[in-house]
Amino acid sequence: MQGTVAAGDARKGHPRGLYLLFFTEMWERMSYYGMRGLLVLFLTSKVNGGFGWSTADALSLYGTYTGLVYLTPIAGGFIADRFMGQRRAVVLGGVLMMIGHLVLALPSVTMFYAGLGFLIIGNGFFKPNISTMVGGLYAPGDGRRDSAFTIFYMGINLGAVLGNFICGTLGERVGWHWGFGAAGVGMLLGLIAFLSLQSKLLGQVGLVPVKMVTDAESKPGTPKKSSGFSRDEIDRIIVIFIIALFVVAFWTGFEQAGGLMNLYTDAKVDRGVLGWEVPTTWFQNFNSIFIVALAPVFAGLWSWLAARGKDPSIPVKMGLGLLFLSTGFLFMLGASSESASVGKAAAWWVAMAYLFHTMGELCLSPVGLSMVTKVAPARIVSAMMGVWFLANAAANKLAGVFGGYSEKLGEFGVFLYITIGTGIAGVLLLIVSPILKRMMHGTDEVKPSAPPSEQQGGSVAAA
Repeated sequence: MQGTVAAGDARKGHPRGLYLLFFTEMWERMSYYGMRGLLVLFLTSKVNGGFGWSTADALSLYGTYTGLVYLTPIAGGFIADRFMGQRRAVVLGGVLMMIGHLVLALPSVTMFYAGLGFLIIGNGFFKPNISTMVGGLYAPGDGRRDSAFTIFYMGINLGAVLGNFICGTLGERVGWHWGFGAAGVGMLLGLIAFLSLQSKLLGQVGLVPVKMVTDAESKPGTPKKSSGFSRDEIDRIIVIFIIALFVVAFWTGFEQAGGLMNLYTDAKVDRGVLGWEVPTTWFQNFNSIFIVALAPVFAGLWSWLAARGKDPSIPVKMGLGLLFLSTGFLFMLGASSESASVGKAAAWWVAMAYLFHTMGELCLSPVGLSMVTKVAPARIVSAMMGVWFLANAAANKLAGVFGGYSEKLGEFGVFLYITIGTGIAGVLLLIVSPILKRMMHGTDEVKPSAPPSEQQGGSVAAA
């Protein structure tokens, strides 16, 4: 991969470029999660310009939108690999998303759909390429990579906290379109930071399309390498697709947070605190707050284990993530039972569900992003990152469909099916994990950058 280590690399810590990508992603996710937290509430609201849709219709659109947001990264990653380079793609995507959020702020049905279109296309360019650039900061086998993606993941969730507080509060308490407009301002701040500091902190990472680097590295006069893939590369690509299927199960459950769990919290959870009702969107901050609190713990754990050669394999980590998610939905079963019997469920049920969902997310999502940059053949890494997000696309649509069944099955029925399904998927992934690890052909192995005694305190520097 081109530009493997950016300027400012520090072997005991992390390259400074990681924190620029962290900050940029933070503001982009502020805009995304701020808008996402408002979407189904806005669609079902009959006041302040809301559309007044049914739960099923609102969740169907929610699933379609969030699914397409994760589908377009396939094209965005391919275009960046061959023509634009990852950095230009990030800028283009950010500009399109900023426009989309500002268009949503206009009180018009036509502008609403136009804004969603800008967001879907813009995310296709932004999402796969900024994630790939994080991997580009590290040499192959660098044991800091999983830790780096976990730190990067903190930026995602700090942005989510800001989005739910700023956009969510403005949308619920002032006006829906004020919340959507605030999301556009957040995206603008991320773009300003990225454009101002990219040359200084990122070196050559993401500057040149991967295809151009590959062509330039071919020596004149030597036979041209086959454009096909070796047997090992095919195995590695197959592993990404297989694990992506399990990831669909995870995100189908997890993405109930912005859909059914959001509506359930709004209608059937006691949100009162000392006579004041907490805004519904604030409950989604449980996940983000837990991420920020626990990400350094998980990042340090992976680095500590990697330095000693005891790091669990990628499929094992992800299997554990599914089991944590399943456990979290047990608390939603408790909540729905309580609300059915007494009218409102206690808020702690939802908080505990988000805690276990967060633990599952930290085992699966940042590890998965890191896996793609390790395991995918270098010349198609951004495109494979897009394929990885295809799992999110399918899962988000399924999340909307499953959530919509709550009108027929009730929340308890939907939560029960998700609990069972994700539990079975987690156990199955743990069973097949040795086979998947062999098919990675060592690309997932880490090489400690310093002796264990030196790494204990430095792997998550400046987190």
